[in-house]
Amino acid sequence: MNRYKFSVIIEKDEDGYYALVPELKGCYTHGSSYEEVYERIQDAIRLCVEDQIACGEAVHQFEHVSLTMVELAV
Repeated sequence: MNRYKFSVIIEKDEDGYYALVPELKGCYTHGSSYEEVYERIQDAIRLCVEDQIACGEAVHQFEHVSLTMVELAV
């Protein structure tokens, strides 16, 4: 069994929480709490990786991830 490490972005808005994985196109989910979305994104990642392996595709992982906020006036 291989171990993988992915970056996960979790955002909160008025409808709850939204999570996405930049390395895995189309891998995202939502939940009503942080804990719920965290559990759901783990399941989504597992399904995406299992699907890529089953299709013979490489599982891409970023070597380094940098996250920053940019504030500007327009």
